[in-house]
Amino acid sequence: MNRGKGWRIGLWFVALMTLLPTTTGYAAAELTEVPYPMDSSNQAGWWSPLDTYGTGYEYAYMAYNAPGGTAGMHTIYIARRDGTGAWSNIPVMNGSVVAEYIDDLGHNQPSIARDGSGRFHVFASMHDNNWRYFRSDTVGGAPQNHSADMPGPDMKISYPIVKTAPNGDLYLFARAAKDPAGKREGVLFHWDNTASTWSQIGVIASTLNRSVYPDDLAFNANGDMHILFEWAHFAASALRHELSYLKYSPATGSFTKADGTPVSLPATLSTADIVQPLAPGETYVQSGDDPGGPGVQSAKMTVDSAGRPIIAYRYREAGSANFAVKQATYGTGGWELQTVFDAAATRAAVDVTWTGTEARIYYVKQSGADRAFVAVNSSGAGWTEISLAPGKPIERLAVERSAKGVDILYLVDIPNLKLYYGRNN
Repeated sequence: MNRGKGWRIGLWFVALMTLLPTTTGYAAAELTEVPYPMDSSNQAGWWSPLDTYGTGYEYAYMAYNAPGGTAGMHTIYIARRDGTGAWSNIPVMNGSVVAEYIDDLGHNQPSIARDGSGRFHVFASMHDNNWRYFRSDTVGGAPQNHSADMPGPDMKISYPIVKTAPNGDLYLFARAAKDPAGKREGVLFHWDNTASTWSQIGVIASTLNRSVYPDDLAFNANGDMHILFEWAHFAASALRHELSYLKYSPATGSFTKADGTPVSLPATLSTADIVQPLAPGETYVQSGDDPGGPGVQSAKMTVDSAGRPIIAYRYREAGSANFAVKQATYGTGGWELQTVFDAAATRAAVDVTWTGTEARIYYVKQSGADRAFVAVNSSGAGWTEISLAPGKPIERLAVERSAKGVDILYLVDIPNLKLYYGRNN
């Protein structure tokens, strides 16, 4: 019986489908353009510009740099998407005017968190500056300048990363400069949501002639906090080294390595839990620019269902021109490192989420029609990448897994000055 060409094509399609991975998320994300103008300075690799809320109606809060009144300046806003998909634009206020600061690419970008009472906290436009801190005075209201509420008013702050703990408190990890002492230290702060006050927990990472670069904070369900950071030669360098980890238990006030070994504060290069050790020939270089050679540049973190850290980071191997995207997890033998992607140059934009069964590693390629990708390693069979925003020249990103179990995406298109909200189910 001649069943015809269509029957044969149908069999071919069925056979092909059996070869494709069955893991969820193998499709481009659902993207929506944020309906507000974005400034070209809205780009960083370290920031935490995204927060989400709600298990019924789901809200997203996207802090971003908007155009300023003159060239080379930016203002600060929060694009708010409510549970129906409607948008509103919330200004970050400095007195009676919208906060406005000079552009400083890779440095003067905002980080945001929503506390357990529903107030926004925004840290913005600080690169070796005194505090520029803004907080809502009412639930969901426009943040006002509350810099005077922060401890250490004379601190010079860079790279503020702020996250909400399960109990509604906030923790802030930032770098504070002590240039005369030859240190730029990692300092941890705590917002007590009940008392509505900030306090300094302490200097948690410090080594003479080294600078700390904060990367991320992540929480267990029980409130324990995981801390991730890099080191560079003092005073600064685009190429960093010895990606490091600490675990903090607010209940006991203790800091430990991943294996539970206690760490006294401040952690140093000798006592911190080193995730990515120096490779043979890798050395700290006194240079503000990237001189080439092996090193770390940008990292993010989540925890799995058992509360163990999963780290995504970029590392350039000796002899390579490109930063590979790598994953680090902690097992019985210590830190286990594997390469996720190394076939092309990537940007300093990476993130990671945990679905409940697998990790998703997000990254951005330097060039090409498609640049934003997510990779998964289903059943240990190898990493498979999926384009998130086909045809869009995404250069920066941030990702947060919502309480509804959806990856919410913050995607930045610098060439076209557009910000995208995305959903990766």
